[in-house]
Amino acid sequence: MTTTSSGGDHDHTSADREIVVSRDISAPRELVFEAFTQVRHLSRWWGPDGFTTTTRSFAFRAGGVWDFVMHGPDGTDYQEWITWTEIVPPERIALVHGESRDDPNAFESVLTFEPAGEETRIVMRTAFPTKELRDEAVEKYHAIEGGEQTLRNLADYVARLTSNETARNETTPKGAEG
Repeated sequence: MTTTSSGGDHDHTSADREIVVSRDISAPRELVFEAFTQVRHLSRWWGPDGFTTTTRSFAFRAGGVWDFVMHGPDGTDYQEWITWTEIVPPERIALVHGESRDDPNAFESVLTFEPAGEETRIVMRTAFPTKELRDEAVEKYHAIEGGEQTLRNLADYVARLTSNETARNETTPKGAEG
């Protein structure tokens, strides 16, 4: 299930600058976190429907950078730059996301990975520098739909990982794993 809202109840001073998207994913929190933190996984699911990603550099650590290009379905390339600002495995990731290292319009996102029974609830809370930049992201770039699609792509990817692991375990004779 996907839920979205334009604001949050944690900090009313930034609610008009926020987008919040969440999704419950049928997988353990550690696996969902891993899929979000390793470039070999990210390149297979990151972005809205129809987008692909080319990574130029990737260092997953506080202060590290993911420099990449998102290729739109219409052939448009979008230069992207993420700096990881906080990493608490497997609970939380904070980042700054813009077009370049010094992008004055960069936005901040905090992702939380919460156990929800047999599932993991991922909540992506994004705060823009201004209400106008948030509104532009929603209207021009369809940020809410894009966020929902991105988390759905993550859920689909993790489902493939878990089904592949299940299939591998079911076809490997006991004692032949190693």
